[in-house]
Order: sequence, then C-alpha cells, then structure tokens
Amino acid sequence: MAKVLVLYYSTYGHVEKMAEAVAEGARIAGATVDIRRVPETVPTEIARNNHFKLDQSAPLATIAELENYDAIVIGTGTRFGRVSSQMAAFLDQAGGLWARGALHGKVGAAFTSTATQHGGQEMTLFSLIANLLHFGMVVVGLPYSHQGQMTLDEIVGGSPYGATTIAGGDGSRQPSVIELAGARHQGELVANTAIALHG
Repeated sequence: MAKVLVLYYSTYGHVEKMAEAVAEGARIAGATVDIRRVPETVPTEIARNNHFKLDQSAPLATIAELENYDAIVIGTGTRFGRVSSQMAAFLDQAGGLWARGALHGKVGAAFTSTATQHGGQEMTLFSLIANLLHFGMVVVGLPYSHQGQMTLDEIVGGSPYGATTIAGGDGSRQPSVIELAGARHQGELVANTAIALHG
C-alpha cells in the first residue's frame, strides 16, 4: 500500500482545508495518508496579533521522515507570487536527502492559496514543482479531468499544475466546493500514481 504525506504551511487555515481534501482523495484511492505541517517561523506574539490560525491539529513535520513516503504533496500559501518563507525554510533543510537521492522516483505534487485570482498561484506551484524536480520526484498536476477548474460560472482556483483556492484580500473566502473537489482529485491521482509505481 502506498504511503502519502500531505505536507503544508497554512497561515489562516485555507491551505489546511485544502490539505485535508488532498488527504481525503488519496485515502479514497487506497493509500495510507499522513498530514503534517511545517513549523511557524513568525514569533508567536506577532502571529497571534495578526490572527494566524495557531490551533492546527496536524503534527509538525521533520525532514528525516520525508524519505519514508512514496508520495509527498506540498501545499503553501503564496507570498508575493512565491512560496512562503516557512515552507522554503523547511525545504531548504533537505540538502542531505537531496545529496543521497533519497526522494528519487517518489511522487510529488503541489497546491496553494492566494488572496486574489491573479495573485501568483501558478508561480507558487512552479516554485514548489522546481523543488520536487530537484529532488528527483515524478510530478503529478491537476489535469482537466477535474473539469471544475474550467467553469465560468464563478471565480474558482485550480490549474493543470495543481489545486488552488482563492482566500480573498481579507481572508474571508473559504475553499469552494469546486476547489475542494480539485484538491481531492489531485490527491487521488497522486495516490494512484504512487500505487502504480511502488505497489
């Protein structure tokens, strides 16, 4: 049975919800799934004063555990069109895994959240995908088999590079039904690919 890790950073809970949907999809496909988050680097007082969601239930991840999975799906909010510093700081510690080729041939995927529709979702996904490729991973996106991302009936996230959601400038918009369906679909595709590659 394939083992999937959903690894995320979420400031306000939007990416956390997407991570749960990705995990649900991977479980539907028959994988064993763990959800982990990366450590917060913002001082607690500043995070609290800025209404960060500090009560997330996922345990903190460690670099050492990454090689124990057949697939890793990474999610983070966008910061000025790029990966959050929290996720970057975590992945920057994985040089030892990279040097040993410990993640070669494993499945990787990315998902994200932005405040606005054109706030850098695809740039953030490509930044994460670049990390996955440097690790030697096989990348799975979100193909148009998730047709919800093509809707014109509402503003919606999603791209062929990964599942996304739009939080709104004030963070009040939560992941929509279509966006959560995209995250579930990507999780299922990742698990199916890992099962095909690793049994």
